[in-house]
Amino acid sequence: MAAIRKFISITYSMKRITESDSSYDNLENMETGEILSSINKEDQTVPLAVAKAIPAIEKLVDVIINKMKAGGRLFYIGAGTSGRLGILDASECPPTFGVDHNTVIGLIAGGDKAIRKAVEFAEDNKTQAWKDLLSYNIGKNDVVVGIAASGTTPYVIGGLEEANRNGLETGCIVCNEGSPVARSARHPVEVVVGPEFVTGSTRMKAGTAQKLVLNMISTSVMIKLGRVKGNKMVDMQLSNTKLVDRGIRMIMNALKTDQETAEKLLKEFGSVRKAIDGNQKV
Repeated sequence: MAAIRKFISITYSMKRITESDSSYDNLENMETGEILSSINKEDQTVPLAVAKAIPAIEKLVDVIINKMKAGGRLFYIGAGTSGRLGILDASECPPTFGVDHNTVIGLIAGGDKAIRKAVEFAEDNKTQAWKDLLSYNIGKNDVVVGIAASGTTPYVIGGLEEANRNGLETGCIVCNEGSPVARSARHPVEVVVGPEFVTGSTRMKAGTAQKLVLNMISTSVMIKLGRVKGNKMVDMQLSNTKLVDRGIRMIMNALKTDQETAEKLLKEFGSVRKAIDGNQKV
């Protein structure tokens, strides 16, 4: 109970717009079309809020690029929807950009079982995130980014604070201004999207904002690390028929060759990049 009282004291001493009443009411009496149109109307405000945060995102991205060039990794820590979004972004980096699975790592309060099913009170453990990070032998070239719509999640706050104490670079993605998570991050990103359509349901606009920012972070980092050629994912993993077909078309376009030749080159080199670089005329 003491921990709950402390949490309430901290969170309600700040203005949490993510918990503000929805601009809509009597949702249960709305027609389906009205519900959908209203949600869509609210969703359209999210990219505008993200645009305002681009200078802060740029600073964080540049820090991540420099650290990863020095051999570091990117860690996301979060709880609930925020934690799942971090894991999603991390899990898509290897197939998209061909990096090792230990290059971008997503951690969620409660462990992997919390990806599918909520683990009660896991997010309230302020010491667990650092323990989770230590299991990866985290070092000073690594960057820790906390994700928390409310900006008040103890799991994230504790992880960022310990990362700071140990000399790591830290960032965050939050959807309230002046939150404890933002104060705990050296490079905070605050994307204020306003009240949710369903009051407090931060899986909606806040979750969309977090996903957009994560897309921006990982994509821009990978581009600057040389994992994209022109506008193509030349390092992507050829893990299914669709991606193999995409790889063949990339080679055909880059080398101005036919499909049969492109297929042979892809099979020979096992990589779109190697096939193109090894056969491109100087």
